Amino acid sequence: MKSLFAFIGALLLATAVSAQEVAPDVLIKSVSNDVLEIVRKDKDIRNGDTRKAVELVEIKVLPHFNFVHMTQLAMGREWRKASAEQQKVLVGEFHTLLVRTYSKALTEYKNQTIDYKPFTMKPGDTDAKVRTEIKQPSGGKPIQLDYYLEKLGTAWKVYDIEVGGISLVTNYRDFFASEIRNGGIDGLIKTLQTKNKSGEPVSVKK
Repeated sequence: MKSLFAFIGALLLATAVSAQEVAPDVLIKSVSNDVLEIVRKDKDIRNGDTRKAVELVEIKVLPHFNFVHMTQLAMGREWRKASAEQQKVLVGEFHTLLVRTYSKALTEYKNQTIDYKPFTMKPGDTDAKVRTEIKQPSGGKPIQLDYYLEKLGTAWKVYDIEVGGISLVTNYRDFFASEIRNGGIDGLIKTLQTKNKSGEPVSVKK
């Protein structure tokens, strides 16, 4: 399941289209198509160049994600117990964790394609759900995925992604809660820092 989340996140790592004044479905389609085109043409990334993939992620991902909101969702009610400094560190470490995950996904791209589902949104809406489906080149079962976006000012930001109804950020919640029970919020921060420095993956429920 984690690898699926990783691939899905990687689809958003392009900024050829500005997030400002662009409808959420148009944004998702544009950046997804852009990143797929980049990866298809970049042999280094497809051959496992993690450094190049990380550079791509660092440059392209930030304009499209609200990492504060994502971290809040992953932390649940524990977020309010963290100090302002702890919250800042947690957002940074969760960002690094997701960048590592997405970067790995870019190097594992296998010619998947995307089917964009019909999208509806009422005037004035500030929260939107964009539905898509990943089709496997081998003819395997398609993977349904949904993007959740919120409007901040004039820009739409992704704050969660679901695969088959399972949330990416809340998929980390059990792990975060377990670490907090064992070592408090500082214990969670230390674990994330250690894993991010070593490149070790974070185990989450499947």
